[in-house]
Amino acid sequence: MSWDLPIRKELNMVEEEIKRCVQSQQQLLTEISMHVIGAGGKRIRPGVSILCYKAVGGTEVSNVIGIAAAFELIHSATLIHDDINDGGTIRRGKVSAFRKYGVQLALVAGDFLFVKGFRAGGSFSKEVVEIIADSCACMAEGEILQVGHINDPSTSIDTYFKIIEGKTAKPIEASAKVSAFLGGGSPNVIEALGFYGLNLGMAFQIMDDILDIVGKEDILGKPKGMDFSDGTPTLPIILAMEDGYKGKRLSKLFEKKKKRRWEIEEALKILMESDAIQLSKEKALEFSNKAIESLSILKPSVYEEALKTLARTVVERES
Repeated sequence: MSWDLPIRKELNMVEEEIKRCVQSQQQLLTEISMHVIGAGGKRIRPGVSILCYKAVGGTEVSNVIGIAAAFELIHSATLIHDDINDGGTIRRGKVSAFRKYGVQLALVAGDFLFVKGFRAGGSFSKEVVEIIADSCACMAEGEILQVGHINDPSTSIDTYFKIIEGKTAKPIEASAKVSAFLGGGSPNVIEALGFYGLNLGMAFQIMDDILDIVGKEDILGKPKGMDFSDGTPTLPIILAMEDGYKGKRLSKLFEKKKKRRWEIEEALKILMESDAIQLSKEKALEFSNKAIESLSILKPSVYEEALKTLARTVVERES
């Protein structure tokens, strides 16, 4: 069973809500927003929101559609800002927003999406708003931490985990906790589903970083080795740089601010020949298993099973 099978109707409702939210009197703002949103994506955050809401017994779908759309809008805003920070030219197989529309307009569109997302989520209770706000703060802190370690071969694994926890895992944790709260889950259940979201996010990001090295470019929608080219420290890169003579060579290449294509190809070869890919996969699986274990607090249901399937899917995917 595909993880999203039980909630495809609700996910379509989220898509319609997102499109409604980005309508603006300034057509260009809507155009840039749709350029980002229309590129697709896995919709992990709204999917987690809806599944957690239903898994705890939530029945009024309208209560969760807005919050699910809010998390995806905020996520889309961060993608625009990330591409500007990283100089990313391709996003989901399309030209990134700042390359197509310019930095100034892309920044404004990113701010627009962020505000629209917070407005969609800000109509709920104080507890919900605080969870969303805290996750947004964690995203910003994770981004700053990452920027401070660009092209830094001494970046530790602990630092990497802090970066991806802030940038990726905390927002997914928040989407799970908020939706469990709205669905009427007990404090223990809300906490357990938050733990699910956190570990799911960690597994998801590690696999993203692995696929940047081993994935197929036509499926990824971008060239391989972008993380290494940009100087972004990822788990496989960090592990491989710790591996003897070849690790030292990789470190020298990594710390260069501008890398030529043949240097990136050499780095990818070193990475592929190291144990770093397998070790990173094992760590992703470890986080995935933790996510699944946290679901034992739930009553069996098609939604609980879908959450398990999602946790398995994120470590088995090819894109």
